[in-house]
Amino acid sequence: MDKEALFQARTNPDFLKYLEEARINSMKAQDIGLMYETLDSMLVLDLDEENINKLYEQILKTSFENVEKILKKDEKLSLEDDNLHYVRALYEHAIEKWSYDNFDGAKDLIFVLANIIKDETLEKALNILLVFLSSKTQLDDFYDSKVDLEAQVDDEKYGYFIINFSFDNQTFLEENKSILKKEYKNLKHLLGN
Repeated sequence: MDKEALFQARTNPDFLKYLEEARINSMKAQDIGLMYETLDSMLVLDLDEENINKLYEQILKTSFENVEKILKKDEKLSLEDDNLHYVRALYEHAIEKWSYDNFDGAKDLIFVLANIIKDETLEKALNILLVFLSSKTQLDDFYDSKVDLEAQVDDEKYGYFIINFSFDNQTFLEENKSILKKEYKNLKHLLGN
């Protein structure tokens, strides 16, 4: 969207009314897809922060509740349909914790995610994040020096996640397997094992 289109959307009372109704209805229905669609629009338009925060809190609440139900059935989360939104919510929450230097909170969430998803590419990327979280690397430093910002994402489902790094993923994981082994041993209690 260019500046003119953003201005038009931001000042169109019908569109703003529609967005507010979508926000309220999606939260009532716990429709994770519509909640995220509304949140993304609100963020692009830089709308009311309080309403954005309420919507984000509902996204997290809905995601945690539904992930718990899925795990109780001994299933893993695929990166499809609503499951993709649940994984995205937990991932974004972990990155938010990391941005506030809450390394342990971020590490706990990333570890749990790595163990409850059914996707090898994302699982490897999450394990890479675990290594950097274990050394308490600040998010900005990590992002500036370790993420390949030029890489193209081949599959749009990975667009919400950091999966491209400035090094070979498999080699990095091999070189840091002792760190990962230690982290998995220390964090396995989070899986109820």
